[in-house]
Amino acid sequence: MPITFLFIVHRLLDSVWIESLRYFIGASGVALLCWLLATRIAHRRIQTRRATNTDRLREVRQSMWSMAVFAVVDLITVVLIVIGAIAFNDGPPVLTTILWQTAALIVMHDAYFYWMHRSLHHKTMFRLLHAVHHLSRTPTSWAAYSFATGEAAFEAVIVPLMIAVITIIAPAEPWAVFIFLGHQIARNAFGHAGFELAWPGFARSPWTGWLTTTVHHDLHHSEGRYNFGLYFTWWDSWLGTEHPHYHERFEAVVNRRETAGQEMPVHGAVSP
Repeated sequence: MPITFLFIVHRLLDSVWIESLRYFIGASGVALLCWLLATRIAHRRIQTRRATNTDRLREVRQSMWSMAVFAVVDLITVVLIVIGAIAFNDGPPVLTTILWQTAALIVMHDAYFYWMHRSLHHKTMFRLLHAVHHLSRTPTSWAAYSFATGEAAFEAVIVPLMIAVITIIAPAEPWAVFIFLGHQIARNAFGHAGFELAWPGFARSPWTGWLTTTVHHDLHHSEGRYNFGLYFTWWDSWLGTEHPHYHERFEAVVNRRETAGQEMPVHGAVSP
């Protein structure tokens, strides 16, 4: 694969287009779902404060900047392919390989995200890299990629490295990478949605309690000191960083009666 200036430009433009498409499909899809269900989930609103259009525009603008950073970091993938560290399966897809590679990518990404995210909450790192994301005290799905430059780079760099790891065992399945990236933006957008769509008992069930919920991540945005996990509650539970009242807050939201008089959320957020 010859790497020329024109190749790099085309690669960057393709990456910006693909990442932007993925972001807008994920964020707008969740926003549209919440809008369509507005009357049915009004009592599931998590915070008292409502995000404004100014908040949403800021989140979109910052997310678009992240797309540009992602595109630059994507060049790492090109380098890893050139040196043979990443090889994709160019034959018929293998279902078992797709399944284990998808699971491996999700588990690895969750572990990386927890430790990266927790590190970004160190005082110095927070000011330099993470404060931009926390401007969304009342987040919306559009905040999914609202990152400062440094955080965007940290968020993106792990993906080609994880693909390189699974390639050690077997050539990467394009479908595994596609499913992982779709899962990533969907869970990210739902985590910032502002409404809890899970059912009562979800957070305590042995079948689903290990999955994060919108309340789980919303508590992180409104209070900051807890709930650093992305897909799973494992690391927060193991290391004592889960919000001490997470389960109570979750049940308070999902068991709130669907009446105008019972619409008051269980916690608010300080207006930015």
